[in-house]
Amino acid sequence: MDNNKVLVVTMNDVPGYEVVEVFGEVFGLLTRSRNIVSNVGAGLKSIIGGEIGAYTKLLTDSRNQAVDRLRQVAEDMGANAVIAMRFDTSEIGQTMNEVAAYGTAVKIRPVNK
Repeated sequence: MDNNKVLVVTMNDVPGYEVVEVFGEVFGLLTRSRNIVSNVGAGLKSIIGGEIGAYTKLLTDSRNQAVDRLRQVAEDMGANAVIAMRFDTSEIGQTMNEVAAYGTAVKIRPVNK
């Protein structure tokens, strides 16, 4: 699948395009476990302050994978765009993170002027 086939935007519309079909809500979900080394490193970093690089990378990768899954679901439904995309995150226990990307799968086409 070419993920570039499905446009994902956080806006409610796409300038220059019109929504011609709505497929409904779609989401991409990812749950990741943090490793013990990251947890120890994060604990030490939280004492002295500063960015915790391992967690930043983990969450960035997780968001990207959640959006990829969102695109795949939308494409499987026949959509070529997802509008009003948002993220939701939560912790499961103390060692796992859940990242969900969600929005509305639609078919758009350029507006003829």
